[in-house]
Amino acid sequence: MDCYLFIDFGSTYTKVTLVDIENEEIVGTGKSYTTVETDVTIGYNNALEKLFSKVKGEVNIIKKLACSSAAGGLKIIAIGLVPELTAEAAKRAALGAGARVIKTYSHNLNNSELLEIKNSDADMILLAGGTDGGNAECIIHNAGMIAKHNIQIPVVVAGNKSCNDDIKDTFEGKIEYYFTENVMPNLNNINVEPARETIRSIFMKQIVNAKGMEHVEESISEILMPTPASVLKAAEVLSKGTKDEFGIGDLAVIDIGGATTDIHSIGEGAPSKPSVILRGLEEPIAKRTVEGDLGMRYSAISVFEAAGTRLLKKYLNIQDYDLENEFKKRYENTSFIPEMEKDIAFDEGIAKVCADISMKRHAGRVEAIFSPLGAMYSQVGKDLMELPYIVGTGGVIVNSKNPQKILEASLFTMDDPDSLKPRHPKFLIDKDYILSAMGLLAMTDANMAVRMLKKYIVKCGGNN
Repeated sequence: MDCYLFIDFGSTYTKVTLVDIENEEIVGTGKSYTTVETDVTIGYNNALEKLFSKVKGEVNIIKKLACSSAAGGLKIIAIGLVPELTAEAAKRAALGAGARVIKTYSHNLNNSELLEIKNSDADMILLAGGTDGGNAECIIHNAGMIAKHNIQIPVVVAGNKSCNDDIKDTFEGKIEYYFTENVMPNLNNINVEPARETIRSIFMKQIVNAKGMEHVEESISEILMPTPASVLKAAEVLSKGTKDEFGIGDLAVIDIGGATTDIHSIGEGAPSKPSVILRGLEEPIAKRTVEGDLGMRYSAISVFEAAGTRLLKKYLNIQDYDLENEFKKRYENTSFIPEMEKDIAFDEGIAKVCADISMKRHAGRVEAIFSPLGAMYSQVGKDLMELPYIVGTGGVIVNSKNPQKILEASLFTMDDPDSLKPRHPKFLIDKDYILSAMGLLAMTDANMAVRMLKKYIVKCGGNN
């Protein structure tokens, strides 16, 4: 049997998926705790062992493809000119590439900000600023400050192209740099794909920095992209399809992990109501947001801080728990797997909080504008109210006896009437953890990826 092997080095678990390419079927899956603290090959081999213990018959692995968010994934600092414009465009490009944006800066950088950047654990800087032919002073200043402070991480330059010669002269022989197209070539015109691709290609070179990853690389065909970028790619092909395969239409993916909660939405997000004026930057068709303070383990303490007692009370019988100790326990023991009903209920309460807050941050909002002609409405961000599908993934959702209850926490309620959260979508589950694998497959065979996604992404409680 000819197969592809897909590997996802996640922040908590390493997951492997074996696919029969002739019959387009999942032969088996396996997962094990990601051993990034020691050597990722340990977790990888453990996952393989679990996979092949279930597989019968002879297997011929034609290709091994991997994605990774181990060691915290890809961490980027985004720098732009105006916070709402080029800095925001740079941030969107980085997020779409599968990165976690740990800090955004705007205007001219000062010495204290450069010190912050130098002392951060960022893997890369995305340097933007100015439309093509527009403001040149800011990005040239910021490039000079990066060189002056000898910031020794790769810099992707995606700003005013008129400045490229000056930046080249500044960086040459001092800083590792890469030029790509401007993330905002014209005012309010977003161009993030070239920057995304550049970031992804650099990531592939840098990923070997994770402990043991260099040994893994010897045995696999390619690490194609960060895991979130792979999930976004899968969401895109499932939604849009290909010229040969129909997609299912607009959708959002809620991915609740150990460190972050990611939302991927595919669709225009145009106003669903009349008399609504769009404001702010144009939203990308494929949009990703990542919430670094919303995760089941590594970010458990910050979930507690973000939620507050009021929101926790909505999803948990808080009188049954010592809240602070429960969150601390999960933060300090990232491999903790709940077995008792009380612990499971607490984990699912955390997941509901993550789904609620992350969708609130991802979806757009409306606000009333009163004019002589009467009330009108202004929309910032995507309108997801009529979104037809939400796909849930991540261990807490996949392993839940009632995943729909977790996903329902992401829906619109009258508690927040200005939010443009989804109102009545159908819920689907990535039961076999195939989204990241199918994103990788889509890079090789998009048609097969669409067919398998439609086959394996199931409705809550049953099959499609």
